[in-house]
Amino acid sequence: MVIKPDIRYLNDMKEVLYDQAWAEKALNFELYYMYRGIKKRRSGLRYDITVIPARLLGQEFTKTKGHEHSNNYGELYIVLKGKAIYLMQKCQNNQIKDVYTVKAKKGEAVIIPSHYGHVTINPSEKETLKVANWLDEKSGHVYDIISKKQGACYYYIKKGWIKNKKYAKVPKLRFKKPLKKIPKNLDFLHGY
Repeated sequence: MVIKPDIRYLNDMKEVLYDQAWAEKALNFELYYMYRGIKKRRSGLRYDITVIPARLLGQEFTKTKGHEHSNNYGELYIVLKGKAIYLMQKCQNNQIKDVYTVKAKKGEAVIIPSHYGHVTINPSEKETLKVANWLDEKSGHVYDIISKKQGACYYYIKKGWIKNKKYAKVPKLRFKKPLKKIPKNLDFLHGY
């Protein structure tokens, strides 16, 4: 069985990019590829793969649009190729209460806690990033705050991290380490 990817185009992402001057002039192109439902487990979990080619979007590194999951669902990411940066932000009453990032390389994993919006960034100009993720099939994707605020509360550009000025107040960015082993029990991904 061949699974065709869902393709995220630049025009789908312009509203969440740091470099709006570049985005206004850029032609539409394929940005990244999402292969959904590659594996399914009886417990209702779905296994997806996302491929993010290396490139700059103006001054910013290529990233996913970013979302959070409805209800109380978590997600597990595993880096299959390249290096990834995961930015996670917890929003409560339209304010960011917590924000942190995790850098991970091939073989490492990152848990996205429930109630955290997240963005996957390919911090390379040369190497394609390939990641897998496990999530509950019932978890929906919510793009509200990230779309309204022109992206997450921080951008990762060539010069490093920069705050998104569309957010009134943003906590200091924290840095966490990835998991060196993939958890065997994935029950924590289910909503409650």
